[in-house]
Amino acid sequence: MQKVSVFCASSSRVDAKYLNSATELGHIFCEEEITLVYGGGSAGLMGAIADSMLDKGGEVIGVIPEFMKEVEWDHKSVEDMRTTESMATRKQTFWDISDGLVALPGGVGTIEEVVEAISLLRLKRMTMPMIIVNLNGYFDPFIEMLNRCIDEKFMNQSDRTLWQVTATVADVVPLLKRLWKQNT
Repeated sequence: MQKVSVFCASSSRVDAKYLNSATELGHIFCEEEITLVYGGGSAGLMGAIADSMLDKGGEVIGVIPEFMKEVEWDHKSVEDMRTTESMATRKQTFWDISDGLVALPGGVGTIEEVVEAISLLRLKRMTMPMIIVNLNGYFDPFIEMLNRCIDEKFMNQSDRTLWQVTATVADVVPLLKRLWKQNT
């Protein structure tokens, strides 16, 4: 069974289309027997994907910093909740236990996780597939910035292979499987 970290929003104020996509991805992970590794929250896209997995009997690992647990942001139904000292150790836990990374829409925390993951992949500090799910063009400006970094030679042309982009959650698992197969 593969473990996949999903970075996504904790905000519940977002459009239902984003929450529905997180729920759909959770169902797909359950069908494919993929373990979800996520930020441990109970709200927003985080809560939606965790709830969808738990409702179908899927395996969920939450990773949450102590200060977030103290204000009760943690998902009370996730049995495997790992508490870290900081945001930095939280991300390190994601990298250490995951076989793949997926980014759903989110705010600065999600963007920061994606940027650090791409940096670590670029520096060969980790090797795993990274998929950006560009729902409704949400990540268009971010992807444009990454491409500009390459076009302006701040990154190498080969760096474009560090991440894959898809517009739907239905494409996530087929992409992961293809990339896992290429890496073995």
